[in-house]
Amino acid sequence: MASTLSPGEEAQLAQTIEMFEVITESQPQDYQSLEILKEAYSKAGREPDVVKTSKRIAQAYVDMGQLSSAILEYETILQRLPQDLDAQAALAGIETRANQFAQSPSLAEPAPARAAAEASGSPRGSVTGMAVVGRGEDGRDKMSNAFVESKVISAGDFDLCWVTPDFSRPPQSVAEPFIQILADKGILPVEKSLKLLADKARTAYLPLERYETDIDLARTFPAAVCQRWCVLPFDRMSKSVLVATANPFNQQAARELAQATRCRILWYLASPTELMAHLRKAFR
Repeated sequence: MASTLSPGEEAQLAQTIEMFEVITESQPQDYQSLEILKEAYSKAGREPDVVKTSKRIAQAYVDMGQLSSAILEYETILQRLPQDLDAQAALAGIETRANQFAQSPSLAEPAPARAAAEASGSPRGSVTGMAVVGRGEDGRDKMSNAFVESKVISAGDFDLCWVTPDFSRPPQSVAEPFIQILADKGILPVEKSLKLLADKARTAYLPLERYETDIDLARTFPAAVCQRWCVLPFDRMSKSVLVATANPFNQQAARELAQATRCRILWYLASPTELMAHLRKAFR
């Protein structure tokens, strides 16, 4: 590994690589996780793996129709390795395709991607504990679509288990996530809820019990935000902060976290019990 790393940093980097190799193997189009893996390989001095992962990122962009992003990724590879024939051929093919359909709306970056980029680029500011949340901004509407309209649970069960936070005062403890309440009431096991959310939100699952979370990083974010929404910033990689959640549709939580950092926020699903345990440790 890179000689500038301390033994502790080497161990953490090795853990990150191992974890994200598993995530990206099961979800090959998860370009955000691929970006983290590429950065980890770079820090570890594993140049061939950096290039290999860059090609996987570019292909993921192609598969999603984000050709401009794919072109940029291949150009980055060719800056490192100008004679890379695979990258040359792939880039030529994409540029031909882009030129043929330059006026097609399908070549534009998807609106959700633009929105996420804008949110992650929010300037640093203070987070008051008094949030004003519009309808659906806490993820309620999309969670209802995922669970009720898919006929996984009834509308009555959803209303019984969904809890809207009290914004009149700071939270006194970590809020129990919706999918944990479903499990506590015997309506739906957590494992099935996580599988459903991973599919619906296209968000990777990360087992926190196998990851050495950065508690000091979590404490740089407002306790009220993390406790109210049960979200855990657990690691930083380059200009990104990795955040664990049990509600990947919570736009309000994303906005409030973005106000506390200049880094991009990347979301990962996690077990609610593990989330709550780590948050209680971070904010005692």
